[in-house]
Amino acid sequence: MSKSALIQKLESEQQKKKVTSFKVGDTVRVHTRIIEGEKERIQVFTGTVIARKGTGLSETFSVHRVAYGEGMERVFLLHSPRIAKIEVAKEGHTRRGKLYHLRGTSGKASKIRGRTGPRSETEAVEEGEAEEATSTQAAE
Repeated sequence: MSKSALIQKLESEQQKKKVTSFKVGDTVRVHTRIIEGEKERIQVFTGTVIARKGTGLSETFSVHRVAYGEGMERVFLLHSPRIAKIEVAKEGHTRRGKLYHLRGTSGKASKIRGRTGPRSETEAVEEGEAEEATSTQAAE
């Protein structure tokens, strides 16, 4: 087994099996595990995804928010065991891959258009299957 194959095997074992799909421009809630001494609690960070970088185990995403008139940004490792879950609060439509221009803005200047309709054909098919399953359960 070559060195790169061994590294890939170790990385694939440490990656999360199920990761929420989200894109740049989406508003997400990131539930982070905070360990203080022997106690553990969940802290939620809500904001707009302004960047996604990397691949595999080292993939990161940046979340930006404005609270109390002060902009703050946090970078999360996508496959980190400290992240309990990621929820997509609102889907956004952007024409850029990185939204660094949102850093100094507030109010209407930092507004992102909402997405209408499903993201792709595969998600549309999955949503259609889910609707069919609920309609058949309701019919029974």
